[in-house]
Amino acid sequence: MESESRKLLKRLRDTLAESSAGQARLDRIVKLIAASMETEVCSIYLFRDAETLELCATEGLKPESVHQTRLRLGEGLVGRTAKHRTAINTANAPAEKGFRYMPETGEERYSSFCGVPVQRLGEVLGVLVVQSKAAREFTHDEVYALEVVAMVLAEMTELGAFVGEGAALSARHQQSVMFRGTVGQEGTAEGRVYLHEPRVVVTNPVSDDPEREIQRLRDAIENLRTSLDEMLDKADSVNTEQVQVLEAYRMFANSRSWMKRMEADIETGLSAEAAVEKEQSLARTRMGQATDAYLRDRMHDLDDLANRLLRILTGQGKDTGAEMPDNPVLVARNIGPGELLEYGKRLRGIVLEEGSVGSHAAIVARAWAIPLIIHAEGITTEALNGDTILLDGDQGIAHLRPDETVQNAFRDKIAMQARALERYASIRDLPAEDLDGTRVTLTMNAGLMADLPSLVSSGAEGVGLFRTELQFLVRNQMPKRAELSRLYSRVMDAAGDRRVAFRTLDIGSDKVLPYMKANNEPNPAMGWRAIRVGLDKPGVLRMQLQALLRAANGRPLTVMFPFIAQHDEFRAARSEMDKAIEREQILGHTLPSQIHVGAMLETPGLAFAPDAFFEEVDFISVGGNDLKQFFFAADRENELVRRRYDTLNLSFLNYLQMVVDRCNAAGTPLSFCGEDAGRPIEAICFAALGFRALSMRPASVGPVKHLIRRICLSELREVIETARRSGDQSARGRVMDWLSTQS
Repeated sequence: MESESRKLLKRLRDTLAESSAGQARLDRIVKLIAASMETEVCSIYLFRDAETLELCATEGLKPESVHQTRLRLGEGLVGRTAKHRTAINTANAPAEKGFRYMPETGEERYSSFCGVPVQRLGEVLGVLVVQSKAAREFTHDEVYALEVVAMVLAEMTELGAFVGEGAALSARHQQSVMFRGTVGQEGTAEGRVYLHEPRVVVTNPVSDDPEREIQRLRDAIENLRTSLDEMLDKADSVNTEQVQVLEAYRMFANSRSWMKRMEADIETGLSAEAAVEKEQSLARTRMGQATDAYLRDRMHDLDDLANRLLRILTGQGKDTGAEMPDNPVLVARNIGPGELLEYGKRLRGIVLEEGSVGSHAAIVARAWAIPLIIHAEGITTEALNGDTILLDGDQGIAHLRPDETVQNAFRDKIAMQARALERYASIRDLPAEDLDGTRVTLTMNAGLMADLPSLVSSGAEGVGLFRTELQFLVRNQMPKRAELSRLYSRVMDAAGDRRVAFRTLDIGSDKVLPYMKANNEPNPAMGWRAIRVGLDKPGVLRMQLQALLRAANGRPLTVMFPFIAQHDEFRAARSEMDKAIEREQILGHTLPSQIHVGAMLETPGLAFAPDAFFEEVDFISVGGNDLKQFFFAADRENELVRRRYDTLNLSFLNYLQMVVDRCNAAGTPLSFCGEDAGRPIEAICFAALGFRALSMRPASVGPVKHLIRRICLSELREVIETARRSGDQSARGRVMDWLSTQS
């Protein structure tokens, strides 16, 4: 027996094939759906703007209400369907929570209601509704049929015109627009927009031959897997991290459950293309609402695969006829690592509507050292290929089609940065030494092999923090000890005589391993993470420590444990190092010529540890990012509070001074690592307090060194003391006034 969805899809296909367009076609569609569903009413509501839904076509309601009746997002059952992106199916609509009666439509006669969102790839365009006088709940097959029709409606190019956007499209896309997002990777760039993802149009949503469509899908999947294998072969000799990203990426292409769901969709009447897009859209909706950061990031990889599969099935490819400009800035809703790697290093910058700092795409962008802005909401609908775009990655701002004033100001900024870079290059090989001869060691943060060339170009004296978790995060299984050992050895080779401080695995919080069961913690930043995971799963910690010892192969080795909160945790971690050393001795392996084992001070309470802790630890590195958020109780991922508290607040500086004093008393080397270490004003204040080592991103080494060489740290210390004695809340004002008097 033919399903309701297959019957309706056939009729819809015939209607879409007719020559009518615009409003006439929508009117025919609502009549068709009402007749097929045996309901008195079928209506289509579309978004007029981001918050307003408008009745754009109806069969059964009063004709004069079309383009007159409007609802706010979340208002009434229609608004709730759009807001929550889920179907509402009820036999007694007036009794439902949130029901809103609209007298101008004449809908008071209808009891039953079924509304489904009209959406494409997670973006809700409107709501499709059927209503009837009889009090009945629609069957699962009927609801499914409506969802499929809604998906086909979302493909119609006429939709935008119904909400009043068509005529204004050309004018709107000539206006200057600024997008404020989140910093994914710092830097500035001027270029031209290159849209990543051309729209794949599904022209054959319905199929009469499910066996043929399933075979087409299987052939396309095999084609997809082959292309991924080819990408892996090409990446193998270039970059180890790229290989690891692509291996995790390929895992989705072999997912049996994904294939099974698409084949089931085909059995109900969809074509192979429509089945792929339906699963992609549903996955986006469900996983986009997930609270787990790892799941959200993997959704983007799945999107990438689905887009590739659609291109294979439709033969539309990626080529839209638009040539890539000379200075391309990639603009996308999101992008998987595979497609990003295909662009290579031609890109000047990347702007995404979605994404996260810990995503695979962000890892690749950081390795390429190009600016990345994420969460630039709405830019893909505003940007056109070839548009001028300016990226201020330091502030997380993208200027699309900027006017002359903005362009001139931005170019002045870039010119100033270029002149500054020349000054920084001239002092690259000079020490960060103030006018009185006080020297500060400036090192860089790293996490990929691609970061290491910056050691020479930036003038950094070593790597103050090498994040070892990236090699764990970009894989779909635990890396082997031999693999890690080879990587760490290459890092040391690249650093040469410069010191590299390896931070052991810092996972948890916003960094979840794909092969480790995630814990649903109410406050993951203060939960089971970093050294807490290492001590609870000592096998992983020991394996990593053994890999580091073997990588050193007779060279000096520096290791630090993250998120130490109390003395006993450091002792336990140090004990694991001792066990690893003993095992290596038994096996006859060459040990490092020197081993320095330190702790990261990221929890405020560690500053009050017993004297024995400061005496036992070889060095301490203040992890400023976590420390500051815990000190001020301000989540650094929360834009509402993270900028509320000043790093130069005297309470925070007093705390840091106590840490400096305790380390000095014990003779323990101390460094500061984090975003603030790379901000010149904050950096010189840390140095004035007594920090003699700072670790930062490579691009910050030059500006910090330049400022240190212009001042006397002892004078700056007195400025801070004056602010303290005066009862100021922050030292910033007095520091800035003092700097203005320096030559």
